[in-house]
Amino acid sequence: MLYSATMCEGRRHSACRRRRLAGGWQDRTIGRTCEGKMDREIKPYVLRRTAEDRLAPKLSLNYEEALNSQQLAAVRAGDGPALVIAGAGSGKTRTLVYRVAYLIDMGIDPGTILLVTFTRKAAQEMLKRAGVLIGSRSEQVSGGTFHAVANVLLRRYGRSVGLEPGFTILDRGDAEDLINLLRTQLGLHEKDKRFPRKRTIAEIFSKCENTLQRMEEIVLGEFAHFSEHLEDLEQLKRAYQAAKRQRQLLDYDDLLVKLRELLSTDDAARRAISARYRYILVDEYQDTNRLQGDLIRKLAVTHDNVMVVGDDSQSIYGFRGATFRNIMEFPDLFPGATIYKLEENYRSTQPILNLANAIIQGAAEKYSKHLFTRKLDGPLPVLVQAGGENAQSRFVAQKILELREEGMLLDEIAVLFRSSFHSFDLEIELSRRDLPFVKRGGFKFIETAHVKDLLAHLRVMENPLDAVSWNRLLLLVEGVGPRKAQDLIASFIKAERPLDALRETGGRSSRGLKDLARMLEETARHGSMTPAEQVSHVYEYYLPILKEQYDDYPKRMRDLEHLYTMAERYHRLEEFLSDLALDPLDEGVADVEAIGRDDERLVLSTIHSAKGLEWQCVFVIWVVDGRFPSAYSFLTEDELEEERRLFYVAVTRAKQHLYLTYPINVYDKTTGSVLSKPSRFLDDVSPSLLDTWALVEEEGSRDWS
Repeated sequence: MLYSATMCEGRRHSACRRRRLAGGWQDRTIGRTCEGKMDREIKPYVLRRTAEDRLAPKLSLNYEEALNSQQLAAVRAGDGPALVIAGAGSGKTRTLVYRVAYLIDMGIDPGTILLVTFTRKAAQEMLKRAGVLIGSRSEQVSGGTFHAVANVLLRRYGRSVGLEPGFTILDRGDAEDLINLLRTQLGLHEKDKRFPRKRTIAEIFSKCENTLQRMEEIVLGEFAHFSEHLEDLEQLKRAYQAAKRQRQLLDYDDLLVKLRELLSTDDAARRAISARYRYILVDEYQDTNRLQGDLIRKLAVTHDNVMVVGDDSQSIYGFRGATFRNIMEFPDLFPGATIYKLEENYRSTQPILNLANAIIQGAAEKYSKHLFTRKLDGPLPVLVQAGGENAQSRFVAQKILELREEGMLLDEIAVLFRSSFHSFDLEIELSRRDLPFVKRGGFKFIETAHVKDLLAHLRVMENPLDAVSWNRLLLLVEGVGPRKAQDLIASFIKAERPLDALRETGGRSSRGLKDLARMLEETARHGSMTPAEQVSHVYEYYLPILKEQYDDYPKRMRDLEHLYTMAERYHRLEEFLSDLALDPLDEGVADVEAIGRDDERLVLSTIHSAKGLEWQCVFVIWVVDGRFPSAYSFLTEDELEEERRLFYVAVTRAKQHLYLTYPINVYDKTTGSVLSKPSRFLDDVSPSLLDTWALVEEEGSRDWS
């Protein structure tokens, strides 16, 4: 591009540079277009590069020595779009860190590099590691979450979409409180049928924004039990958006929504931002949602220098709004994209990887890859058949004790499961054997409010003087507050027949207390009832309360049905309640430990919470068809395929030892069927890839059931 000092309207602009535009000359310094004509034609004169200029910059790092061939190819990628399919344990983070260092080493201005991650900590860690490699130049790289990037850009360019730089960001609690205020102002809390609570409403609104779906699609697809409130929810959302707009408030999702609006409507801002960030790197791309995928496309509008890193086989967060389609459709979104694959695994032995490869081979849609490692030797993964759930729990506990005797630390062992309630029976068994553990993802069994509610009813039947349990179940009765509950409990202590006090109470709570008394009396009267039957009887009474108390009651019902299954192996209610009470009730919900003398702790975790982690030995429990994959996933192919990817993630957490356990002859109350076969994801796996064990009881001991 040529610039020249010219004459304009009789005045000499000797300090200005001007460039040719259609219809005149643009003053680059002050932005004026001059219509005057040139005095003479300007001809280009090419300055040739010297031999020294043509040489590639001298790199400060030996990339060939630090990286394997697949990583090196991705790190050295040229300009243009690139998709890096990073298999489990293949050094994804290392590749991204070296990519940042390489760009800086090649002379790219660090200030034009943008690294987008899912947590602030991940961005900080990557840039810190890049700094160790390349020096302080990495400090100029912009790194952070999608929301952090949006916050910076909106404060600078947001006026074109109605935002002043001083806008306020609402945290989730503040957003829920505003929703609740508007809900009350609109009279929606006075509906004949219960309207969703503020937390559920916020979740519905959030899913609409992040998935770019209409409210109707979200409600009918995931919150069908609130479908009759669809019109009111639409009204409430409009009021919520108006209130935020009037007060210059943005909730967490608005940061991305408003940035998308800015990039869609303000061409000057879009081009300025895109020119500012000439190289965009995105981590964990398989976990992005539709909104985030669209933002990346718009941010790269002027250059297409986008490198996204992820693994389609580990796309497991559909329930949060993430979409598998983003990573699969990246080459369509960025035509001409180069695909790189990282397949050398640094975590697991080859026998474990052989199983993982076989599991994902059955995926309906995927980027083909084959994980391999230099750790060729190791034991085969083991498929363990148990007669029932308790046999499964006893096996896991016994095997962990054996591994511990062999010198393996508890910290190096994990038990993974599809859903939080799958570990309930195991938690009791581990506590019985004094094996300390920490649970991640979901709640510990007896810490869940709905389970505590139901157990409170059983405990007062076993011990009528249990004031704590009485207080809990009385507060569930409509019209009973804390003071009335305490008055009733005081009368129970003095009465020979405590249930009479419930029947004789008047007022708004009269009917509810009479229903409670009748249920307790009927359950206690039938002395021949097994603990499981007693659980079932209380469950029938409690179900309407559950639906009233919790918006997500369909999920909680599943937990209580599992409680019934656990109670089936007990003959006396006292024994059942005593076993459940082995775990302390006053611990926090997160990282709850069983009692133990050791600092080391076994890890119990949902598979979703285990992604990105690794252990020497991994147990995956409840690998039975109908539980893993969940029977609920049978309805759609997309959900079933996500379950397959979840199984793949579980298997690839193990370094050395892997045990897959499944109980047979398990009755599922929800489907009314008996679950008796291992997961369908193992159907096409060659028997040579697995050892198969069947649990048998030692002579003279109880049956493995």
